[in-house]
Amino acid sequence: MWYFTWILGLLLACSLGIINVLRLEAQETWDKEHIDLDPITQLITKETMLGRLQEKVDNSKRNGFPFSILFISLKDFKSGNPIPTYEMEALLRSVVDCFKENIRLGVDIAARMDNQDFLIAMPGSPLKKAEEIATQVKHEILEHIKAHKDLAVEVTTGVAEFSALSNASDNTAHEVSKLINIATAKSSL
Repeated sequence: MWYFTWILGLLLACSLGIINVLRLEAQETWDKEHIDLDPITQLITKETMLGRLQEKVDNSKRNGFPFSILFISLKDFKSGNPIPTYEMEALLRSVVDCFKENIRLGVDIAARMDNQDFLIAMPGSPLKKAEEIATQVKHEILEHIKAHKDLAVEVTTGVAEFSALSNASDNTAHEVSKLINIATAKSSL
């Protein structure tokens, strides 16, 4: 008789586990379908990125793995290039394609932070790897822009690394803004 009770308990535990997995999958699907995207580049928005960065900081604190961010800015892109809006938007989409080729699909997160500023979060990537990707992305964007002879743009990149081992602060939002400030300051150099 005891084995029937044991089997029923096991079946109940399995069904609860399956229900929980299905609930998590449904939540992930809903999240993916309801993410705010920039209408031009189809990247996530600044507000969504700031929330994701807070999650990455919390994850890094829990698991101890560092992650890096890469800031990309196209300085004087709009003001220095008097081309029609639709051409500017097409060019921005092609610039985004340049760095989408260099990031890990489903792992790295890219966002449009401002009109001509982009941010990429790279979980599990140390600073050295982010610097390599920054150099590669900058080179590809400049090559792509050179293909359009009348365009002038200065591409700047900056990288920063978050490591839970080197940061003891409990204020995640402060850590995120500090990380972004480091990357943007490096892009100004």
